[in-house]
Amino acid sequence: MSQRFAALIGLVVLGAALLAVIALSTPWRVLSGGPAPTPDVMQDFSAEQIKREVAYHDALRPPALVALAVGLVVSGVLGLTSLGGRIVAAAGRLGGGRWPLTIVFGVVALTVLLRLVRLPLALRAESVRRRYGLSTQDWGSWSLDVAKSVGLSAAVLSVALVTLYFVVRRSPGHWWAWAGIAGAALVVVASFGYPLVVEPLFNTFSSLPPGELRSSLIALAERDGVAVDDVLVADASRRTTALNAYVSGLGATRRIVVYDTLVERATPDEVRLVVAHELGHVVDNDVRDGTLVGALGVAAAMPLLYLLLTWAPILRRSGVTSLADPRSLALVMFVVSVLTLMTGPVQSLVSRRVEARADVHSLDLTRDPGTFVSTERHLATTNLSDLEPNRLLYWFFATHPSAPERIALARAWARREDVAVPVTLEP
Repeated sequence: MSQRFAALIGLVVLGAALLAVIALSTPWRVLSGGPAPTPDVMQDFSAEQIKREVAYHDALRPPALVALAVGLVVSGVLGLTSLGGRIVAAAGRLGGGRWPLTIVFGVVALTVLLRLVRLPLALRAESVRRRYGLSTQDWGSWSLDVAKSVGLSAAVLSVALVTLYFVVRRSPGHWWAWAGIAGAALVVVASFGYPLVVEPLFNTFSSLPPGELRSSLIALAERDGVAVDDVLVADASRRTTALNAYVSGLGATRRIVVYDTLVERATPDEVRLVVAHELGHVVDNDVRDGTLVGALGVAAAMPLLYLLLTWAPILRRSGVTSLADPRSLALVMFVVSVLTLMTGPVQSLVSRRVEARADVHSLDLTRDPGTFVSTERHLATTNLSDLEPNRLLYWFFATHPSAPERIALARAWARREDVAVPVTLEP
């Protein structure tokens, strides 16, 4: 059996396993009975609220999309010409030409370069967020966050790519199998360690102070069968006015986090509703399932990368003859970025279904569709959420249903449960 044929078989097997896990773990229908709910943005949002949201996204979307395009074009130029290899080789000379340090310094050089070419567009996007009151950062704080993001990206990429090149050099014909195992393990480690290593770089966390709200949240978790020793509050207000909460981590590192903006600006009932949604992610093991899908996705990507990166014409385009040559680093980064973008629609679709299931869980737990609707209106108007997203952008990038979709779901749930259906709220 040829090495490329073995990789093709591996791709088919791992790809089939990935699709099977996605198919079985994704809640394709979250609300049984009756027709699918139909969103109506005009039912819950005023013309002025819609106008402001549209103006915000009309100002924010162009720099964001241009930044995406510029990043892909520059990455393609670096990866599909010898320019990227020359930059990596020059950076590697700082490490005495040793291949591991060439990879590390090359990753840093390419990561910084790609961020710099998009920096003017990022500055423009931040200015838009400030104009609409969503950002509370000064330029010093914003720059520090950018530097942290670049450093974190470079560190994670360095670990992943040094591992990849190690197995490529040790097992040139079957590296995809070993890299798949190593990559899947790194995904699991990252999911477990993210709350302990990454989150503290950008936020400070403290326990929700004792009081009626904290007691009611702990009681809500107990009623849901979730052991919660603490509810953490993130100091998000130092960078944004947005309201949010999330769940992250696995096992001992699992945590429920609410933004301080949510605690300060939402009613207790709204906070409980949001936490009930996050409890749904815990009850349904969404972080665990997402980690499994991510690990299988990385494992399945390795034989595909092998087939692409051992193809002689593409190697010649980048000015190298073998993937083991560290100068191929820019090509690897470009191919990975393209594959990541191509898988975006599937990831977003799965995420939207998972979020919809968590919405239904919050409704089942609180039995309060009225608060659900008012909370979604509050979140959408405060965060300036896209109420009627462009279908293509929604398909590629939307990880949550739109606010009108979530409100329509709550009304459909109320009709199914034969409880009072939330009426149109006055803006």
